[in-house]
Amino acid sequence: MNREYHRWHSPHLGRDMELLLFGRSGARVIVFPTRVGRFYDYENWGIIEALKDKIEKGWLQFFCIDSVDAESFYCDWCPPRDRIIRHNQFENYILNEVIPFTHNGNPGSALITHGCSMGAYHAVNIALRHPRLFCRVVAFSGRYDLTRGFGSFRDLFDGYYDEDIYFHNPSHFLANINDPDLLGLIRRMQVTIAVGEEDSFLENNLQFLDILHGKGVQPSFHIWPGEAHRARFWCEMAASIF
Repeated sequence: MNREYHRWHSPHLGRDMELLLFGRSGARVIVFPTRVGRFYDYENWGIIEALKDKIEKGWLQFFCIDSVDAESFYCDWCPPRDRIIRHNQFENYILNEVIPFTHNGNPGSALITHGCSMGAYHAVNIALRHPRLFCRVVAFSGRYDLTRGFGSFRDLFDGYYDEDIYFHNPSHFLANINDPDLLGLIRRMQVTIAVGEEDSFLENNLQFLDILHGKGVQPSFHIWPGEAHRARFWCEMAASIF
């Protein structure tokens, strides 16, 4: 299986960023790491191995990127406004650096976003904000409202709210999209969501599912036994769903 390590200085983030690439062809999958996770976690957890057959057959190509969550959503010493500004810079890094990089070696192929836990939020958020770019989003154990606490997971903006935060919370902005062209793009996207039946985020997933249905989106929705908010369950989900 082809494996490549890449690193470059990101002008949008002002620092070096790393990623791992697996495969040579097939649909391009941008993998967002979990909360303050790293680009090598997916490989270390065995998820790449669980998908090895599909990668080697040229069906899927994975781009496992790094996180800046410790500088944005989980930067406790940063003012909430600075957290969302840093996240906007991260999105620009994805749009203007990572996606062109994926295209260079595999032009014209379908583009998918994917992630687990906080990575699921990132995958869903960018796909719904830029539906012209993506054909599918696959999200495991995610939260889609960062302004609410769920179990031990706190509000990531400490009560602060502004327009940028609104437009980076899928549970908020999707409900108010009425433009028929934009909705058409979202409806043609394949949305796959999985969450554990005892996961703290289950309530938010069910609420988000209602919002999707209200906008004419028919996702593939899976409830996994137990909490299922661990790497071994994500291996199962990936092998079953991709």
